[in-house]
Amino acid sequence: MTLEASEIIASAGGARTARAKPSAVKRWWALAALLLLVGCREVRVKTLAQGTITAPGGNQIEVVRDPADLAKLGIRAPVHFRGEFGVILMMGPHARTGYKQIIESIRANDQRVRVVAFEQEPADGGEPSTSYRTYTLWIVPNSVYRRGVRVEVVTPSDEPIATTYLP
Repeated sequence: MTLEASEIIASAGGARTARAKPSAVKRWWALAALLLLVGCREVRVKTLAQGTITAPGGNQIEVVRDPADLAKLGIRAPVHFRGEFGVILMMGPHARTGYKQIIESIRANDQRVRVVAFEQEPADGGEPSTSYRTYTLWIVPNSVYRRGVRVEVVTPSDEPIATTYLP
């Protein structure tokens, strides 16, 4: 709905006010909501896989940008590297079976991504095994990739686990 120019001028001068019809108000609110949603795009980060790998090392975060980097770690996942990249949190090593990662939260802003995570020990104590690490793989759209952004993982009690920067 549009107001006539004379109504707008008259209402601006205080001589009289024009009321919009309820249907027009609903349309304006819908338009305002749409503009807000467009301005505040939500980034969809998918947790694609969790599991174990036998790659040596300790707690670390790895950013993978191509299939070769993913294959070196022994992880198979359908990552579409043309439009997305992977972030892998690896924790361990462990000599007993049954450990798994629990991700409590992921928060991001322009300078940093903060992940709160921990490993849950097996309830039964686990069985002896060869050394392994647990991992969680996230798939992130390339549109949010910003060189130099700090990625940090901490425990729920705010103890550091691993930190890296997007290369």
